[in-house]
Amino acid sequence: MKRTILPFLALAVCSAPLQAQRTDIGVPSARAIWQQLAGYVLQSAEDMPEAKYAFKPTPEVRSFGELIGHVAGSQMMFCAAAMGEAAPAEDAVEKSATTKAALVAAMKASTAYCAKAYAQSDAASRGEITMFGGKQTRMWALMMNASHDGEHYGNIVTYMRMNGMVPPSSRGQ
Repeated sequence: MKRTILPFLALAVCSAPLQAQRTDIGVPSARAIWQQLAGYVLQSAEDMPEAKYAFKPTPEVRSFGELIGHVAGSQMMFCAAAMGEAAPAEDAVEKSATTKAALVAAMKASTAYCAKAYAQSDAASRGEITMFGGKQTRMWALMMNASHDGEHYGNIVTYMRMNGMVPPSSRGQ
């Protein structure tokens, strides 16, 4: 029995690192993940009453409005990098937009801008960029953007729940 299992076990162990190193997810997959997360952030920004934009769970963290501004500014930065363009300051939106209307507009604008980045071909997404002091691919910037949106959507969910609201991703469940 040991002799029959051993070759299969060896094959599984040896092929696991190869599977873990796959990097060919493609722009369509990255775009699908990002669209869902950016959509949740935008819907949350639209749903939160303006009076709650100053809400902070604790004094040390960003307000809801600052969080929306941070996501909008970060999207502009990551997506500019993903298109090989000069990236604006990540905190530009957070520092300049203060009303709900301005923040929702900034989130919509950054999402429209990012749609161009996520429309590039798989071949273009393999292009090299420099970001955060290192060489990366454009796809890396796209994935970092989606990941960053997801990270902060998690914060947004908490802010909404603390204010008695149901976040977009939990509706209908």
